[in-house]
Amino acid sequence: MIRTGAQYLAGLQDGREVYIDGARVRDVTSHPALRPIIAAKARVYDLHHAEASKAALTYTDDAGTHSLLLNPPLTREDWHRKWAGIDLVLRDLGGVVTRMGDETVGEMWSLADGRDVLAEIDPRFAENIDRHILASVHNDPFHVSANTDPKGDRSRPVEQRDPDMMIRVVKETDAGIILRGAKYETAAAYADQAFLKPTVGAWTNEKESQHAVGCIVKMGAKGVKHICRASFATQDAADHPIATRFDEVEALVVFDDVLIPWEDVFFYRHTRAAQHVRATLHRYSAFPFVLRLLYNADAMIGAAMWNARQTGLEKLQAVQEKLADLVCYREGIHAHLTASIALSETSPAGFQMPNQSLLYAGRVLACSQLPAMMHTARELIGGQICVTPDAAQFDGEAGPWLRKFYTLNDAWNADDRRKLLAYARDLLNSGYAGHRLAFAQFAQAPHFSHLAAVYRAFDFEGPLDFVRRAAGLSDRIHGAATAPPAKLGEAA
Repeated sequence: MIRTGAQYLAGLQDGREVYIDGARVRDVTSHPALRPIIAAKARVYDLHHAEASKAALTYTDDAGTHSLLLNPPLTREDWHRKWAGIDLVLRDLGGVVTRMGDETVGEMWSLADGRDVLAEIDPRFAENIDRHILASVHNDPFHVSANTDPKGDRSRPVEQRDPDMMIRVVKETDAGIILRGAKYETAAAYADQAFLKPTVGAWTNEKESQHAVGCIVKMGAKGVKHICRASFATQDAADHPIATRFDEVEALVVFDDVLIPWEDVFFYRHTRAAQHVRATLHRYSAFPFVLRLLYNADAMIGAAMWNARQTGLEKLQAVQEKLADLVCYREGIHAHLTASIALSETSPAGFQMPNQSLLYAGRVLACSQLPAMMHTARELIGGQICVTPDAAQFDGEAGPWLRKFYTLNDAWNADDRRKLLAYARDLLNSGYAGHRLAFAQFAQAPHFSHLAAVYRAFDFEGPLDFVRRAAGLSDRIHGAATAPPAKLGEAA
């Protein structure tokens, strides 16, 4: 069953414990800091039922009609349809939303790929993986990911820190395991459930650890507390047109003796299982993550080009060259995503897995070049994004002067000029813009992990063989110890 927006909103009325701005939130759906992004997610649910969009966002099987965005991909066409579906959703919303569920449910598919390995380690939980993948399709939850622990003083060994700095199992019961600790997560306060997995500890030869646990956690469960950061959504919409609609609020999610039923546990105690899951975690979810950065590149190009046209600078060679830099960045992301589908492979679970080397290389390009591309867009738009008065000034006593100096010509009046500059400032130069930049750099992993994923996914045998033959090296060195380790698909 695909839920409606109203059903999603009703599901959030579960007594969940959410705090923001120093106070307990009694109704997350109506709180001004959370209401805009919750409304956006509700709209996504409703688009699955709207006559004009449901064919592009759904598919039907013997069990009923389901969201295409949550469907495990079996063909290359499935990926193209997902891409088209996200395009439809984001165009309808009028902005980029990262945490919608489609970019986190892929972690469950990675679990299925490792099902046999996990079953060898601990056969108790393998069936839970299959059941939860079906449940994500049939029950249509808003599913997010609980990943990063506070960690504490990392100069100390894990055993010398406060043990709650990393999620841990404190007790086993007949009903399930009891968790303590905390995780940082985007959208947790208004999601239905999260896939909780460990940040890899400094494990060497340890076979077991209280921190090696992976499970599904209901976000409204007893003992789960969401301590949200301050929101950008409560600012004036005229001056902050992006943040007031699309700020995806993060929270420190505290687990205060939370019971996880055994049927929701995927692995427990075994460090090898935890490391295997972390090693393959993003093999699917990296695709929609990088796709969002493609749309962000489009926003930068659009804002910069509109500014060039407003100011009459579009024909200057220097302006065209900088616009071309933005285009090359955008098209590089597009090419990696397209090629990762075209050269996709069948995964151990039978899913269509994007080509890992191309996908991870695309993620490095999209994330590592984002700061430079944002600065290029700033240069193209100019200093007015940081000196333009707020919208209230244009409507106040100083309005006539501002309308005079912000009117460009008969085609571009002061109102359009102010709106473009406000949009560009929120995209590139505001507190929200800085937050989103930091999010892009760390949401799936820090940059060194992105590079490690590329190293592990790339097939070095082709270049090694080429040079061996070209240089006339001895056949006996083929496959020597200089070859990289076996591919895992993602860095630990």
